[in-house]
Amino acid sequence: MPYQNPCGNNAMPAAPLNQPPLQGGLTVADLNGLRSRFAPVLEDIAQRSAVTGRLVHRDAYRISVATLWTKVVLQPSDVGVAEEELEALHDILNEELQQVLGADADLTSCFAFLNSKQGEAAMQEARLTSAHKDLLRYFCSMILDPEGHRKWAQRLREKQAGPSP
Repeated sequence: MPYQNPCGNNAMPAAPLNQPPLQGGLTVADLNGLRSRFAPVLEDIAQRSAVTGRLVHRDAYRISVATLWTKVVLQPSDVGVAEEELEALHDILNEELQQVLGADADLTSCFAFLNSKQGEAAMQEARLTSAHKDLLRYFCSMILDPEGHRKWAQRLREKQAGPSP
């Protein structure tokens, strides 16, 4: 859910002057700007995942948010995100996931779901292309088993380099 102003409009609250930097050197205004920039995308994901009214198809929502995160991480500049904003966006997405799916939801749990048999079935039901599923699985590997992913990537680099002359 996007920010809901208690006054009834969706305007972001004014940031105080001379605010201290937050995570990654961002200010409250930077964070609010990031939220505002991604609010339309997150609203679209919620609408596309809606079954009825406020009921959301959990699997479709997880797939969409995970896909959003992969695309932002791979090409942050394509969506107007600076690398120093990635951590804050990660936190914003986790907050959205918790609001929509519950307190235990976060990006890691989305990728854990996608890495399961149920997640595989959900991706099949969503009719994702092979390339889309491969991208999500790649991120599952990075997020859920970073050490194993590093070893796999190193073996792949060595294999691509071929034998030393």
